[in-house]
Formats: sequence, C-alpha cells, structure tokens
Amino acid sequence: MSVDLGRARTGIAVCDPGEMLASPVTVINEKYVPNLVRKVSSIAAERRAELIVVGLPVNMDGSEGESALNARRFAESLREACGIPVDMLDERCTTMEAHVFLNATNTRGKKRKAVVDAVSAVIILENYIARRKTSAGV
Repeated sequence: MSVDLGRARTGIAVCDPGEMLASPVTVINEKYVPNLVRKVSSIAAERRAELIVVGLPVNMDGSEGESALNARRFAESLREACGIPVDMLDERCTTMEAHVFLNATNTRGKKRKAVVDAVSAVIILENYIARRKTSAGV
C-alpha cells in the first residue's frame, strides 16, 4: 500500500499480492495527523497490507525540508499504529506525472482535484515496486 501525504488530502493506493497492478483506493480529506494515521491504519488493516510506502517529498536538489520532516514523522506514527513495516520513497515529480496522466485521460475540474493524490499514490507504489524488482534482479 502507498500513501501520498498532503497537507489537506492524502492519496492511498494498493497493489495485488503479485505486485503486478497498482490501483488507486481513495483520497482522505484530513488535516489532523492523529486522525489521518487512524484512517490510513484502518485501510491498511482492511486491505491486509503487508507494507506501507510513504512518499518522501525531497526537494529537487535532493535536500529535505519541512515537508520531508513531516512525512518522516507521519511514517513513524503510522509504523507504531499499524505494526507493519513502513518504508519511504523519494516522490519527486510524482504529482507532475499524475497531472500528465490526468491530462491524457482528459480528467478536469473537481474530478481531477479529487483523484490527483490517489494517482500520485499509484505512481509512488509503481516506482517502489520497480525499484524492488530491479534491486532483486527480477
């Protein structure tokens, strides 16, 4: 399962056990971190997630700012709440990729705003799976 953490909206995506297909699940509209952790934990339990990947918003120069620190804190809270492994992945350009995809599918207006974070979560998960397969020599 992957999480694209945002200030107001957080996208969630999952993949099948064989890690062949990542799909968007939902966008959670929640700003209060303890409530967000509970909601994400609930989805992880419901989906029987074995691992959660949280996007790490690294600056384009590779440095980490306040958003990255918040993502790291969130990931630690999630790890404690879920009791399952939580990993992080550099999410540079995932939102931009999501917008390119949504442009290609002609998704506009309110619908676009509602799904862009879930699409970003899908991209994070796909990138994580690809990295695991590459490092495993698959």
